Amino acid sequence: MKVYKAIAKVGSLSIVLVLSLLLLLDNLYPMPRQQSFSTVVLASNGEVLRAFSNDQQQWRYPIDNAAVPEHYLNLLLGYEDRWFYHHFGVNPLSMLRAAWQNFRAGRVVSGGSTLTMQVARLLDPHPRSYRGKLQQLLRALQLEWHLDKAQILNLYLNLAPYGGTLIGVQAASSSYFAKPLQDLTDAEAALLAVLPQAPSRLRPDRHLAKAQRARDKVLRRMSALKIWPEQRVVDALQEPLFAYNQRAPLIAPLLARRLKKQCPDCEKIHTNIDIELQQQLEMLVADYIETTGSGLSAALMVMDNSSGAVLSYIGSADFLNAQRFGHVDMVQAVRSPGSTLKPFLYGLAIDRGLIHSQSLLQDTPRYKKAYRPRNFSGGFNGPVSVTQALQRSLNIPAVQVLEQLGADYFAAKLQFGGLKLKGPGADKPNVAMILGGVGTQLESLVGAYSALGRAGLTIKPKLLKDQPSLERYLLSPGAAWISWKMLAINPAQSTRHNRIDSDWRLGWKTGTSYGHREAWAMGVSKKWTIGVWVGRPDASSSPGISGRKTAAPLLFKAYRVLGIDKPLKRPLTVSQQQICWPLGTSVSSLHNTANNCLQKKQAWIVDDTVPPTLSETAILADLWRNSSGQRAEPACEYGPLQYSKISLWPVALEPWLSSNWRRSARLPDSSAGCSQLLAEQQSINITSIADQSLYQYQAPALQLQLLAEGGSGSFQWYLNGKHQGVSRARQVLTVSLKGRGKYQLSVVDQQGNTDLVNFLVE
Repeated sequence: MKVYKAIAKVGSLSIVLVLSLLLLLDNLYPMPRQQSFSTVVLASNGEVLRAFSNDQQQWRYPIDNAAVPEHYLNLLLGYEDRWFYHHFGVNPLSMLRAAWQNFRAGRVVSGGSTLTMQVARLLDPHPRSYRGKLQQLLRALQLEWHLDKAQILNLYLNLAPYGGTLIGVQAASSSYFAKPLQDLTDAEAALLAVLPQAPSRLRPDRHLAKAQRARDKVLRRMSALKIWPEQRVVDALQEPLFAYNQRAPLIAPLLARRLKKQCPDCEKIHTNIDIELQQQLEMLVADYIETTGSGLSAALMVMDNSSGAVLSYIGSADFLNAQRFGHVDMVQAVRSPGSTLKPFLYGLAIDRGLIHSQSLLQDTPRYKKAYRPRNFSGGFNGPVSVTQALQRSLNIPAVQVLEQLGADYFAAKLQFGGLKLKGPGADKPNVAMILGGVGTQLESLVGAYSALGRAGLTIKPKLLKDQPSLERYLLSPGAAWISWKMLAINPAQSTRHNRIDSDWRLGWKTGTSYGHREAWAMGVSKKWTIGVWVGRPDASSSPGISGRKTAAPLLFKAYRVLGIDKPLKRPLTVSQQQICWPLGTSVSSLHNTANNCLQKKQAWIVDDTVPPTLSETAILADLWRNSSGQRAEPACEYGPLQYSKISLWPVALEPWLSSNWRRSARLPDSSAGCSQLLAEQQSINITSIADQSLYQYQAPALQLQLLAEGGSGSFQWYLNGKHQGVSRARQVLTVSLKGRGKYQLSVVDQQGNTDLVNFLVE
């Protein structure tokens, strides 16, 4: 009995000593840390957009157990370690079997290593010796001590070698089969289950026959062990094996680079990118830019209006093309937005009660104004509506509205709504900002434009899946809808017809920056907001490009890829009402009676508010008549006078009006006693050039003499909207024309009287 007790005591002491030794070794030799992962940028469905190698220049994509499909686990455990969930890290029976097989063969034909032991070797490589084997066994026991089976399995999935610089099953699946692990077929999964045994010898891109024999061996074992039905194995064996090039995916490369910089230590970065849409649009942009001039690049962003999720992010036309500066991300670049801010100007003016969709604006020379912009096409158009001004992107009417709204107010509202403005024009806002005198980014413009499709609320573009939504107020629902409606015109229709009854589902606006450096096209529908930029990333000029000609076609192509969606629903605050020009008020207004309603139009209005026409001169004028019917005033003529109100067009619009709408026809002759009225009625006429005349061009320049009669004070001359100089009555001003084409010449006197002629130089 004493002997048994002694043996038991010695046994217990031995166990304690062994455990103490193992605990000491565990403390002295902690488990090595696994190597760093690659940073993997993922699409919304989990597919790899782009990966960045780890510190060892390896491609190692992290994967969670939940992302591992059942058929791959069946293959892996069935072939490598059927008793994985039952042993303690070492399987003595497997080791004895392997030892016997190796002894009989006289060489190593079987390893007997468990999955845990393989993880131990991957974490802590060792020489192939008895000492190394002991080290491996101890590490396996250490793993089982500290980790559960799921954690050990995950280590294997992320550490197993697959040839070259490929580490981990997810990187192998992406590189060899161009898809995530969960999408593999049985045959593909079988190859990845066996490949870590001899990654150099079994790589399918180098040793196709050996790889297929190894794959088939795994599949046949599934049948022999009754893990899979025979027919499933037969079907898998029929699948051919293809060799794939090991190329890391390069989808949305500039977005991936941006997110990597923001989070350099992240292993997985989950984006909202729709990978199929992204690839389709990348090809679309690459093909389109080949039709443009050399050196041009393009950027495109697509955002889902409901969530703000960025579904496509194309920062350049060709990431690998140095001539097109493909490495420069133009989604983030600060550039002049051209005319793309105009929809917000008119929307904010509607909210302030300054205009409605058919308000009368003036596209005429800006006499006595410090800032004199030109229209993109040159020349003036006279009376235009807000809708026409926006659709045709006229500059002078936009400046007129901004002067009424206030540049400081406009800039503040845009920035409060989330639109980032940069540069001197943002620090000290002025009217030039509406023509591009400020800097912004395509990404920021996309967020701002979403307000037109989101009842006035902007949403910040969301690049990441877990990014919270950030909404801001920019416009009322009514003003947002009217602004969108004015832009929702079929591009095949002419904007000169002032149409806003189109059933086109995409509201779109183009812009061209000064010097033809940028071409923009922004689009909004109920579901999407799309932004397009085309230009040179080095900000140099590209003569000939424009928003309508260069960027808009790409916008429409992208919209067709997305698919047409439902129209925006009109808010209850918006209604249609018939209005009159020149007053701009409702047909039913008291002032529009007695022949004061000269032209009727259908306008969209908000909250039943019909603002009158913006004007620097009185349009609803007081009219006094003496007994002879002549125009007079109480201050200059005594006796009974008849009083009435008369609607008059602004003086600057006179040359564009029909003769019966001009002041000379609507106002009676002035009384001789009212000399100031006589001065007001003086007209000015260009006499040196006849309207619709034809000139022959004479190199190196055609000399034209400008002369006008009548008028009052100094004369300001404009040629195709560009100021040419100043003259006085009977004084000739000479200008040189250095090109052929259509020209519009206009003159303005100090009273605002205007005349114009059109002529052609051949």
